[in-house]
Order: sequence, then structure tokens, then C-alpha cells
Amino acid sequence: MEAIFFIILSIIIIFSSMMVILKKNPIASVLFLILALFSTAAMYVMLMAPFIAAIQIIVYAGAIMVLFLFVIMLLNLKKINEGGAVTLKILGVIVAGLMMVVTAVVLRSVAIPADSGFLRSSPEGFGTVENVGMTLFTTYLLPFEIASFLLLAAIIGAVVLAKKKL
Repeated sequence: MEAIFFIILSIIIIFSSMMVILKKNPIASVLFLILALFSTAAMYVMLMAPFIAAIQIIVYAGAIMVLFLFVIMLLNLKKINEGGAVTLKILGVIVAGLMMVVTAVVLRSVAIPADSGFLRSSPEGFGTVENVGMTLFTTYLLPFEIASFLLLAAIIGAVVLAKKKL
């Protein structure tokens, strides 16, 4: 049963990731990216890592996507063709329905006791706030700090580029 949901979520992630690249409308690309991020969060729930799933939704699907949409609106891009609006709406309803079913079943599977044999047991503390924090600040401290400096450099570069246009 887990394998079926893994395959469904994988197909949704691959499809939505491809649509992010192939769509000409940037708003549609952002929406497909949000779908991919929510599907990834559902996979984290299947792995019994609810904290990581919540962070995936809050940080990436929430904050980062709002920033992307803000930049897109700031650029004031014109509407690209409206040709497939009906098809997109129908496809959106189908994908949303599938995601609701998969999410409901995944959440139901989390409620099933681990000793029932349905789910494999995870290591003690897997996906908890304490375990993620300890791993991040011990094992992955150097990559974490490098990512911090890269983000700082990107922010400074964005400010410099924005200041030149004003």
C-alpha cells in the first residue's frame, strides 16, 4: 500500500516539476512548484517525519513561493495566451482531488499503530525537532554555514542590482 502512494506522489512530483519548466506562464509555473512541494511534504509524512513535512510546507510552499510571486508581480509580466484555461482548470480539479485522497490516506496510515506491520519502524527520534537540530548543528554545520553565506551574498547582490535600476 505504501508503495502505491509513493508511486502516485512520485508521479505527481515528476509531472509538476516538468510543468514548472515547460509552462510559459510564470504564475502557472509557481503553482506547479507549490504542488511539487506539497507532494514532497506528503512523502515526509509517509516517512514519519512530521516536523520536516511542516517545515517543507511553511518555509518552501509558504514563504519562498510568496517571494517568487512577489518578484513575478514586481516584474509586471504581461499575460501570455489564455488558450488552455479550461483544460488547466479541469486538470487542476483532478490533481487537487488526487492530492486530497492521497493526503487523507497518508494521514490515516500515520494513525495506524507502528506494530501493526503496515509501517516500518523508524529510528528513535527520527524527524523530531531535537534530532533535526542536533544533526544540522553537528554533522552538517559547515554546509549550513556555507549556505548561510551564499544566501547573504545573494541578498546583497539582489539589493545592488535593484539599487542600480532605481
